[in-house]
Amino acid sequence: MFLESFETKQMLEAILGSIDEAIHAVNSEGITIYYNKVAAKHDGVEIDEVLGKHVLDVFPSLTRQTSTLLKVIETGKPIYQQSQTYKNSKGQLIDTVNTTIPIKVGNRIAGAVEIAKDLTKVKQLSEKLLELQQKMNNKKTKPSSSSGAKYNWDDLITNCDSMKKVISQGKRAAFSSSPVMVYGETGTGKELLVQSIHNASSRKSGPFIAQNCSSLPESLLESILFGTTKGSFTGAVDRAGLFELAHGGTLFLDEIHTMPLDFQAKLLRVLEDGVIRRVGGTESYIVDVRIIVAMNEHPYRCMEKKLLRSDLFFRLNVFFLELPPLREREGDIPLLVNHFIKKYNYLFNKLVIHIDELVQAKLEKHSWQGNVRELEHTIEYAMNMAEGDNLTMKDLPDFLKEVSSEEKINLSPLKETVEKVETQLIQQALAQTKGNVLKASVILEVPRQTLQYKMKKYNIVVESTT
Repeated sequence: MFLESFETKQMLEAILGSIDEAIHAVNSEGITIYYNKVAAKHDGVEIDEVLGKHVLDVFPSLTRQTSTLLKVIETGKPIYQQSQTYKNSKGQLIDTVNTTIPIKVGNRIAGAVEIAKDLTKVKQLSEKLLELQQKMNNKKTKPSSSSGAKYNWDDLITNCDSMKKVISQGKRAAFSSSPVMVYGETGTGKELLVQSIHNASSRKSGPFIAQNCSSLPESLLESILFGTTKGSFTGAVDRAGLFELAHGGTLFLDEIHTMPLDFQAKLLRVLEDGVIRRVGGTESYIVDVRIIVAMNEHPYRCMEKKLLRSDLFFRLNVFFLELPPLREREGDIPLLVNHFIKKYNYLFNKLVIHIDELVQAKLEKHSWQGNVRELEHTIEYAMNMAEGDNLTMKDLPDFLKEVSSEEKINLSPLKETVEKVETQLIQQALAQTKGNVLKASVILEVPRQTLQYKMKKYNIVVESTT
């Protein structure tokens, strides 16, 4: 029996040792009971330096609040895909993404095991690239070509059927070069959707140029979009407009309904023939640009208010994608909250893994007029304020700590409510016993003297039955 147990242990250690991931297991006291070669290589130590020792003794930069292993032992709850940055015993900075689960024997937490992916080299390479890019910018060299779109379908976090339908429509639009019109309230993620369409299209290697039309004064709109010719006006130089810059790619025009109506007619002409002419120039250019536009006000209302030309709308409205507001995305708030907590855990080097039920209920009940953007900024604020591993009401912005008008509805002072209920119960008991106070006190399970006192207090008079 002992031999079988010994062989099983050797087989298990051989299997775990062959896995190309760092594995670290500790007992309920935080003492390391298993540590494989990959983990030792990541941490720059020998296996014998870690086995049999407390995790905080080997990794002094960690604490009970920041160690995922110790946190899982304390809470008994697993932690998935958690970023962690620490210094090993040699002072080297290590970046990992960990999945840590509790080891349970019956109902007892016997320890925890962690599987970690080392991202140190990836992060160092990213930092070197950023540093190189910064040096290039400081030298005012021409930046390398970039599409300008960083989001993909995986960045659209949802379990909502209506949102999934929009994503499905967007994926179909990605296979086409036809214009796309996106409508959604501010903060619903219009540009995220548009960038995902571009990055899934055949134009993904081409430029992605985005321009908010409301930020451009009318006098500059034409020159920004179509470019200028030297001498066309004082100070004018030969400069390509956004249409030329987006050639072979996608041009995203946000809040298109803020464009003057006469300029919308010029835009319509470009959409029809694909030809532009720079301001003050005589030469025409044929551009190959996929147009995607967005609006935070419904196009039908914009046409009624004479903010959007109907002919431009019908030209652009080949694919119409309407993003639902967050308040209508059933079940998405907890999903997004969890996503943003993970995001800011990584950015702020924190280990928040819990959220109070009261906080969760408050977030789900809020109307979120600013939609997903407002929710993210709220979680970002709360993560800045959080001191432990738990988000509580004190971490939320002040506007969420206030009692909303909806929560105040039908709430009366406690004393007034108790007196009203007591009066109703006493009157019902007296009516049932035809005014017999003794029998009424038995029904209400209170002493007769107490019932008489409350009858006097609430001015309840027993009507004579004679």
